[in-house]
Amino acid sequence: MAHSSAAKSANPSTRDRIVVVAARLIQRQGYVGTGIKQIAKEADATLGSVYHFFPGGKEAVAVAALAHSAEEFAQLLREGLEGLDGDRDGGPGAAIERCAGELAVALRESGWVDGCPVTAAALETLGTDSEIQRVCAEALRGWERIVEERLTAAGLAPGDARELATTVISTLEGAEVTAQVSRSEEPLRAAGRQLARLVGTYA
Repeated sequence: MAHSSAAKSANPSTRDRIVVVAARLIQRQGYVGTGIKQIAKEADATLGSVYHFFPGGKEAVAVAALAHSAEEFAQLLREGLEGLDGDRDGGPGAAIERCAGELAVALRESGWVDGCPVTAAALETLGTDSEIQRVCAEALRGWERIVEERLTAAGLAPGDARELATTVISTLEGAEVTAQVSRSEEPLRAAGRQLARLVGTYA
């Protein structure tokens, strides 16, 4: 995933450190497996400062962390899908395949532990009417909108672009989990190839 400006900052604020650390821990351990004391320790912050910035406790930290992670992936999508209107070779299908390939490489390089924190947190909180579920749903919708806008810019009909965007995000999220479990890039790479073929039938 691309890094946000908070992560890039030479001297991130205490709040930013807490958010970035929480995002990484949720990515690797899930929401349930991540404790607020661990977040404070790894962010080099006191427990009091965590509650100062996030009076709602662990859930409030997690909501901010997931929003941060959602924006990181959104940026990866924006960059990966640039030029769908013809500025880059291969068209929209090739761009989506490149995105899948980038996810596969990043996952392998992490030792298969840095999956999607949004998916992890969403699955752990299914059936709850929580802020976690809300921010996860917003993340998925936001990613779909990015793909939809790029496909529309490439000349696809709005209805087709909308349905294809949902298919692209759903497929990539599922393929990433499968790649983690099988410790192989192939599920993501295969998903990328097949999505490229599917999009190519419309483009």
